[in-house]
Amino acid sequence: MQEKVLNGRKHGMLAALFFGALYIAAIVLVAVQKNYVTLIIGAVYLVIGWIPFMGLKILKPQEALVLTLFGKYAGTINEEGFYFVNPFCVSFNPAATTRLKQSGDVNSESDVSSNISKISGIGAQAGKKISLKIMTLNNNRQKVNDCLGNPVEIGIAVMWRVVDTAKAVFTVDNYKEYLSLQCDSALRNIVRIYPYDVAPNVDTTGDGIADEGSLRGSSEVVAERIKNEIQGRVNEAGIEIIEARITYLAYAPEIAAVMLQRQQASAIIDARKMIVDGAVGMVEMALERLGANNVVELDEERKAAMVSNLLVVLCGNRDAQPVVNSGSLY
Repeated sequence: MQEKVLNGRKHGMLAALFFGALYIAAIVLVAVQKNYVTLIIGAVYLVIGWIPFMGLKILKPQEALVLTLFGKYAGTINEEGFYFVNPFCVSFNPAATTRLKQSGDVNSESDVSSNISKISGIGAQAGKKISLKIMTLNNNRQKVNDCLGNPVEIGIAVMWRVVDTAKAVFTVDNYKEYLSLQCDSALRNIVRIYPYDVAPNVDTTGDGIADEGSLRGSSEVVAERIKNEIQGRVNEAGIEIIEARITYLAYAPEIAAVMLQRQQASAIIDARKMIVDGAVGMVEMALERLGANNVVELDEERKAAMVSNLLVVLCGNRDAQPVVNSGSLY
């Protein structure tokens, strides 16, 4: 289905004035009643004279109307202006009443100005308009298993817009629901490739070589892959994906406490390694300084005792409480 744009019909104001003048003339003919012919003509036009007003369409910037004539695609108007089209053309948008957690989903049925336009007959298809603006879809958080089998909760925000109204309306049943489902599916497909955090022997790029990709550390790369995955699925629906971003990422509640303990243990081990490395360096420096300055002569047994005492003091969790020996070293 190819989009056919009808942008050369901005004659709404002239048509409104012309048909309005004809309606006034019909009222005059009925009121004057010079003869039966003019009376019949005026009466008939009063009965059917409202039909041409159905062809008046008003579009604001970044809006479009897909028109069908007796079930056949007639074209699309997608520029702001006051249009006059075939009065029997009907606006078609199967996703008009679909409400998702995204920007732009305003219930036009409850809008007072929309109701007035529907009563007056001008813009009666206001609820069928397709927004061409960049919109943001924020689907519900999903619980997905990463490549290590750990359940994680993740949410994304997708910026998108309609670029082909004919495909969006006629190719898929409901382009909003279609986009939402494809976002969920693409998110699951990409998340299961990555671990939550960096893990050994995990290949996330598909080149057969382990890498350091992870959901937490490679969020930009993951978001780009999610975007490309969604775009490949919604091309046939005339939708362009502008950007995809991860808005929420955490372990699932059932394992969050255990994973926190593991992270704390890893942090403690790393801190201990740093403390031991520093303590060994300080002990080496102390022995070298004592030997270089000839402060005291220590045999191997005394050196071992000093190293043990210094390591206990430097690596301990509490402040040292030394015992003063007032006697001999032996």
